[in-house]
Amino acid sequence: MPSIGHIQLPEFPLLLAPMEDVSDPPFRAVCKDKGADLMYTEFISSEGLIRDAIKSRQKLDVFDYEKPVGVQIFGGDEESLALAAQIVDVTNPDLLDINFGCPVKKVAMKGAGAGVLKDIDLMVRLTSAVVKSTKLPVTVKTRLGWDENTKNIEEVAERLQDIGIKALAIHGRTRTQMYKGEADWTLIGKVKSNPRITIPIFGNGDIDSPEKAVEYRNRYGIDGIMIGRAAIGYPWIFDEIKHFIKTGTHLPAPTIEDRVAVCKKHLHRSFEWKGPKVGIFEMRRHYANYLKGLPGIKEYRNILVTLMTVEEIDAVLDEIVKKYNGFEFEKTPIELINYHEKCPL
Repeated sequence: MPSIGHIQLPEFPLLLAPMEDVSDPPFRAVCKDKGADLMYTEFISSEGLIRDAIKSRQKLDVFDYEKPVGVQIFGGDEESLALAAQIVDVTNPDLLDINFGCPVKKVAMKGAGAGVLKDIDLMVRLTSAVVKSTKLPVTVKTRLGWDENTKNIEEVAERLQDIGIKALAIHGRTRTQMYKGEADWTLIGKVKSNPRITIPIFGNGDIDSPEKAVEYRNRYGIDGIMIGRAAIGYPWIFDEIKHFIKTGTHLPAPTIEDRVAVCKKHLHRSFEWKGPKVGIFEMRRHYANYLKGLPGIKEYRNILVTLMTVEEIDAVLDEIVKKYNGFEFEKTPIELINYHEKCPL
C-alpha cells in the first residue's frame, strides 16, 4: 500500500484534486463522505500568505473529519515559498503540496504554477527550499511539460524525488493544452515504471467512470488516481470506482433524494464556513451539476440562483425531490466540466 511520509493510504487511493474556487472545506466534506481518500486545499499563493491576505489565510482551514488532507501552495520565489511553508506548518495539515501545474495565464506567466515547467532547475530549487523549511511530507502536482517539445516529466520526477519529495501527481497534459484534447497517460506510465522511482505516482486527467479508472490502473500501473472535474456535483464517483474495483459491478446511480441530500449538506456547510452571503452566493455554481440530467430542471435552477436564505433554497430543493420522485438517472460517463479559467489540476 502506498504511503506519503507517515500517511498510510489504501491499496489504490483515490485523491480529490485541488481546484481553485471548488475544493473548499464544504466541497471536501461531501467528497470525503463519498470515498475520497486524500484531499487538498485550493491552491494558495505564497505571497498572499506572507502578506496575511484574508482569502489566502482562510484557505488554510482544515478539519479533523477530512484528514488526511494536504495544503497546496504556489509561487515562483524560493524565499517566499519557504516562508509560506513555515506558515502552513503551524496549521498542522498532513502534508504540503507544491503546485507546478496550474496553466492559467495570470499564474503561469508570473513564473508560478505551470510557468515553472519552463525552467526545471528553478523547479528543483523551489522544491528544495520548501522541503528544507517544513517538517511536513512534501508532494508535487505538475504536468507533462510546458508544450509538446518539452515533455520533461521523466527528468522532473527523478530530480524531485532526489531532493526529498514523498509523492508526485501528474496531469496528463502540457501547459499549452490547458484542458483541451485528451490527457496522455503514456508518460505517466513511463515515470511509474522507471526503476529509479520509488515514491508513489498518482495519475490525473479525464477519469470520468469506474471503467476508465480500472483500465488506467491496469495499463499504467500508477499507485492511485487523482480526480478533479468529474467530482464536481458528483462526489459519488469515488465510491463508484471503489465498488467497481472490488466487485466488477456498478453501484446504483444516486437517486434524486441522494443528490438533493448531498447538495443540502454542501449548502449548509458552505453557509456555516463562509457566512450567509458568500456561502449562498458561491454555492450557486454547484446546483446545475447536482441536478444535471433532470428534464426541465432549468426553471428550478433559475430560481435557486436568486434565493438568499438557506430555508428558501431547502424548500425549493424539497419541491424538486417531490416532482422528480422515482426519476431514473442514466448511468453514463460523467461530462467533464470545462474550468479553463480555474485550476482543476
